[in-house]
Amino acid sequence: MSTIQPVILTADQDALVGFYTKLLGAEQVFRVPEEGPAFYLGLRVGDTDLGLVTKADPGTGAAPRILLSISVDDVDETLGRVEALGGSVRSDPQDMPWGQRVAHISDPDGNPVNLTQPIPAR
Repeated sequence: MSTIQPVILTADQDALVGFYTKLLGAEQVFRVPEEGPAFYLGLRVGDTDLGLVTKADPGTGAAPRILLSISVDDVDETLGRVEALGGSVRSDPQDMPWGQRVAHISDPDGNPVNLTQPIPAR
């Protein structure tokens, strides 16, 4: 288990499970309760855990106060699958001066996510 675990509150847990599973290869590692509709699902993405909590009305805010930054093998390839899985692309990939290629997306609930990959040293 991760020392710090991001948890997303969502009214559509199935949509987010499908999105993170198909986009990033997330695997379900924990479920409460074990039978019936899930209140909590624990997903593992690489070496990190991501929690999804079902909440009928998770509320909306004027601006997000947290974003997920997720390292992927290929930002461009991953970005090409975002919209087909219910997410949206907020910006095209850019090479950043700190040595990462970064694209900004939103998951199906509108949560901000950065897709990142290291830029190989030249």
